[in-house]
Amino acid sequence: MSPGQDRSPVVPALRSARAVVFDTDGVLVDSARVHAETWKAAFDAHLRDLPPDVADASARRPFDAAEEYRRYVDGRSRRDGAAAFLAARGLPADPAAVEAVAADKERRLTRRLRARPVDAYPGSVRLLRALRGAGVPMAAASASRHARELLERAGLLDLFDALVDGVEAARLGLPGKPDPALFLEAARRLGVPPGRCALVEDALAGVEAGRRGGFGLVVGVDRAAGPDTADALRRHGAGLVVPDPVDLLAAREGQPS
Repeated sequence: MSPGQDRSPVVPALRSARAVVFDTDGVLVDSARVHAETWKAAFDAHLRDLPPDVADASARRPFDAAEEYRRYVDGRSRRDGAAAFLAARGLPADPAAVEAVAADKERRLTRRLRARPVDAYPGSVRLLRALRGAGVPMAAASASRHARELLERAGLLDLFDALVDGVEAARLGLPGKPDPALFLEAARRLGVPPGRCALVEDALAGVEAGRRGGFGLVVGVDRAAGPDTADALRRHGAGLVVPDPVDLLAAREGQPS
């Protein structure tokens, strides 16, 4: 996918990338909302069970599954997300407390995923198939240990040349986002320098990781379309923001290519 390539399947901003790394939750599959729901259930249970002398009513207010999820949890590993939220509320964030919340969230998420499948985003599938047809190397990356399962169930796993998920991150001892290690490992497995890779990510911690890692283009996916979500993605490192990855395709149905 070199500059000036005729009939490239993607918009000009993406054409200089030799490979593309995709985040998974919220970008490829509709699982970010499931993560948010299960985080809320786990945090709210933890907040209700706090001893009376630990926190005041303000610190005990229910977890905001939109704003607080986006700010403290989205894109991070379970332990990092739990620690960030507890610390933000001024609550004990010792290893035992963090592990208890993270483990509860994992149990809830596992039950939810077993009960109901998570769908792939049609626009993302269109982009993946166009890139695959053009011979562009692609990797999927995620802090979640469930990424392989989600991609496999959605029928997307075979489209990728590499996958670095939470299981691999733990095995390799990779620090979590906004550290770029997860994405740098994905680029390494594709054999392409990060400066020649594009990264597609929806989380603030993730686009910041892409900026820190020196990725040639960081694309922020703004599915929430809130009053300031696109600006927040840009502030954290996105060079381009789109409502849906399908907007990275140069031509749509019914339009000339």
